[in-house]
Amino acid sequence: METVLDHLNAKHYNDPIPEGLDDVFDKDEYQKSQAYKKTTYRFGLATSTFSLVLTLAFLFFGGFEWVNQIARSLTDNTIAMTLIFFGIIFIGNDLITLPFSYYATFVIEENFGFNKTTKKLFFMDKLKGWAMMLVVGGLILTLVLWFYGWAGDSFWIYAWILVAVFTLFMNLFYSKLIVPMFNKQTPLEQGSLKAKIETYAKNVGFELQHVFVIDGSKRSTKANAYFSGFGKEKRVTLYDTLIKDLEEEEIVAVLAHEVGHYKKNHIIYNLIASILLTGVTLFILSLFINNPEVSYAIGVTTPSFHAALIGFGILYSPISEITGLAMNHLSRKFEYQADDYAKDTYAALPLITALKKLSKNSLSNLTPHPAYVFMHYSHPPLAKRMANLKKQ
Repeated sequence: METVLDHLNAKHYNDPIPEGLDDVFDKDEYQKSQAYKKTTYRFGLATSTFSLVLTLAFLFFGGFEWVNQIARSLTDNTIAMTLIFFGIIFIGNDLITLPFSYYATFVIEENFGFNKTTKKLFFMDKLKGWAMMLVVGGLILTLVLWFYGWAGDSFWIYAWILVAVFTLFMNLFYSKLIVPMFNKQTPLEQGSLKAKIETYAKNVGFELQHVFVIDGSKRSTKANAYFSGFGKEKRVTLYDTLIKDLEEEEIVAVLAHEVGHYKKNHIIYNLIASILLTGVTLFILSLFINNPEVSYAIGVTTPSFHAALIGFGILYSPISEITGLAMNHLSRKFEYQADDYAKDTYAALPLITALKKLSKNSLSNLTPHPAYVFMHYSHPPLAKRMANLKKQ
């Protein structure tokens, strides 16, 4: 299904630029954007094929049983065994797919002028990511296993509470605790931009104490801005590339869009939806985790929590596609609402020009297939956002 969707989307790469977006690309830039889309499409096809072959090989040739036996040979402790099993699976998979990640960064992104990452930074990011996975992921998995041993089939309730608390904590403190491990954040300097932002925030009754600039340019030329936290911990983060690429009025318009997400309670709704979805997933997991057939299905001869969890993850993927559809639909609806808020409280024109510039600088697809948008897009296509912003 994914391959068919990618193919349908690729057939639209040579479509003419939609009406109203003629000023996004000139002829040469549009050809460059098409070349970028075609290159990433072919590369995505290669990586997804490799991933499928690797998964099937593990299933048919007893890869999961082999890793299971390694873990069992090292310890009899169930929790330690599970941590070793998943550590080998995840780090091993990351190492095997490392050449693809390297090629994407230092060949594709480099050739199209996006990459600013050094090889040292690339590998340091990998090491930091592994360290975070081992510490944070290992801790959460250990607690879930402890709940499983203590509460039996009801473990999912306690695991749900744990994940909910962790999700809330990360939403509040992600920018303070995690981002500094990878990027430098500095308060936005005093000047006309900050003055305009503060004036806008005051006009809409938005208490804004933290506006930070993040050094995204050390990895990529692509620009972004995001909102995190809520209450006293809310903050707006602007990429330095965003400040470089846009005019001040356009930056304030982008900020107005982010404020719209907050004012419309989108952050809260997304949190609630994410937590509820996690609860449903964990409940379904509790129905399958003690079924030995789930472990046998991936070729593991001795049923266990970790083997059943891998089997469940594979079996659950069609359901996650359906829930992903719902979440994407909700997200696109929220994007329209945030655009409307920016239009009503600031202005439509600077947001329109900002979105056009951001699309141009990232060589984004102006002519996606509707089915691909329906399945994958968390934001509406640029043409639809423009049409919405221009409505009276």
